[in-house]
Order: sequence, then C-alpha cells, then structure tokens
Amino acid sequence: MQKKYARVFDRLREFYEHRVQDRIFAVFDVPSPTLREFRNHNVGKVCGYPDPAERIRFWDHLLAERAALNDDSVPSAYLSEFDQGLYGGVLGGEVRFNSDLDTGWISSMVFPLLKDWAEFSRLRLDPNHEWFQKYERQLNVFSEGAKGKFGISHFILINGLNFVFELIGATATYLSLIDRPEMVRNAIELGFKVNVEIQKRFFAKMPLIAGGTCGYAVQWIPGRIVAESVDPFHMTSVDYFEKWGRATSERIMAEFDGGVTHIHGNGRHLLEAVCSMRGLKAVILGDDKDFPPAMEVLEGLKVRAGDMPLVVNVRFNDFSERLDRHSLVGGVLYQVHGAPGANEVNRCMEKIRAYRV
Repeated sequence: MQKKYARVFDRLREFYEHRVQDRIFAVFDVPSPTLREFRNHNVGKVCGYPDPAERIRFWDHLLAERAALNDDSVPSAYLSEFDQGLYGGVLGGEVRFNSDLDTGWISSMVFPLLKDWAEFSRLRLDPNHEWFQKYERQLNVFSEGAKGKFGISHFILINGLNFVFELIGATATYLSLIDRPEMVRNAIELGFKVNVEIQKRFFAKMPLIAGGTCGYAVQWIPGRIVAESVDPFHMTSVDYFEKWGRATSERIMAEFDGGVTHIHGNGRHLLEAVCSMRGLKAVILGDDKDFPPAMEVLEGLKVRAGDMPLVVNVRFNDFSERLDRHSLVGGVLYQVHGAPGANEVNRCMEKIRAYRV
C-alpha cells in the first residue's frame, strides 16, 4: 500500500505541512454497489453491535470499488462502532447502535451514566472491561483484514465536555459549568485518562502507514494523529472555549503527534480560536441546516483560518464548474460528492494536480 499511494502521501504531506497554499486537493465519491446493498439490508436505523468480521468485509468491498480512482484519497476503514459509545461503555454505560444508510457506518452512543454528580465517585476505569475486550477484538480483526490493502482510520475522541455529556447529559453539563465547576474538572480529568487509554490501544494495534495516520476525512497525516471534537463549544461563546476547551484539546493532542478537528455550521465563530490551538493539523468544515454551506463562504473562512489546512464538502457539478473557471480556493482538500464515475474523476484530477491559485 505504501508504494501504491506514494504520490498521494507526498502530496498530502506537503498539504498538512502548510507548504502548498496555492494548490488544491480532492477526494471523490462515486456510485457504490456496496452501499446500495447495505441500504437494502438495513432498513431500520436501530441495531445491535455487529460482527467485526462482517464489518471488515463491508469495508473491503467498499474500498475495492475505489481502486480505479486516481484522486487524493487514501483508503481506510472507520471504526464507527466505537466512535462514541465506547468511551462511556468502558465505564459501565448502556451502549446503543444505529446504522447510517448514507455512509454504511454503524455508530454508537451511550445513555448518560449518572443520575447526578453524587454518583461520580463510583466510576472506575477497568482496563479489562467487556467493551475494552470487544474493542481489542475488533482492532485485531480490522488490522488483519486490512493488511496490505487499506488503512484503519483514527476515530473521534470523546474528550473534555464531550465526555461530561456522556456522564450527565448536555444540559446538565452546561449548567454544571456554572454551578459545579469542580465536578466538571474532575470529570474532564477522568475523560482524559479514558481517551488516552483508548487511543494508545489503537496505535498499539494499528501501525503507521508511510509514517502517518489515516483519517476518514483528512485521508492521511504524518505522525500519530488523533481526531478531537470541539462540538460542545459550538453553542457557547469563544470565551467558554478558551476557559473550558483549549487546554483540554491541546493536552490530548500533545500526548500524540497532533490532532484534527471539525467545525459545524453553528460553530464557525470559533474558527480563529480553534485554528490557533497548539498541535492542530487540520480543520474539517461541516455543513448544517440553516447555515450557508462552507463552500459558499469558503473564501472568507480561509482568510480567517490562515494557512491551516481545511477540508470542505462540495457537489461534483459545482466543483467541476469552479475548477474550469479557475475559482477554487487554495490550501483546501475538497470532498467532492456525486461524481458520475472513475473516468470523470481521473480527468478532473489531471487539472487538479496542475492547478495553481
């Protein structure tokens, strides 16, 4: 795999090292028989924890469909089964699963663990908990199934206030910032330990590829890179992020070789503050209801982000028109949706590699 994607690794290394603000990068999706079959067999959203062997077969088939694409993607499977529920599950929380018919992911969440802060003292991190065992087994299955063919993407941290959400729920967390700040700090400390334990097990099982970490949106970044989330601060002021978010995010990114994060439409007021975090390698810009798509306001967002690498979503027709008009913003990885097929993608990529802002 390292040899096959050598050119892509070289391009992405320059991108994430802030050396190519005048160039553009692109990853495309194309019609997928594997996703169509997934939708046919997963009518309802609620489901149970799936068989890891079945999940790695899904990823094997899905990623094999992309073999003819000559874009800036690095194929990797995502451990969506553990993207939220694992963090509360290892402390005894009730883990629930849902299938996403658009992506083929089966994601997890957990009910709040505590009725109130009086129960916090009973929480213990058990390294041999049942959910750690399931996690280790799936890491082994995925590592073996991906070997030589594709990578395994890092998956989201549930750190800081995100972790407190899992303990007492979002509303109680925001109230506790005012009423019980000492308990919030205690919970953040426990969350840090849980997150580090989970992520260190990931990197122990998943060797770096070409010296870097695969990521479902960023594709590949040099070093051991984690995926942080600043979602709780999307609904707060920048001051709250500075008081309750920055230090926690910077601390866990420093445990590894840095991190990436995402910002939804309602969190764009945080962009300058987030981009100034030590250790941050890239920002993924999300699109959400009642906010203009990031692509429509990208020039302004890029000015605010400076030389921070950005990842943005765009439809194929819009991207193609802007590519032909030479009006695309540089220093950006475009996730292009709805491409007709490999031939169209590869023709676009010839223009993309020659593109200079």
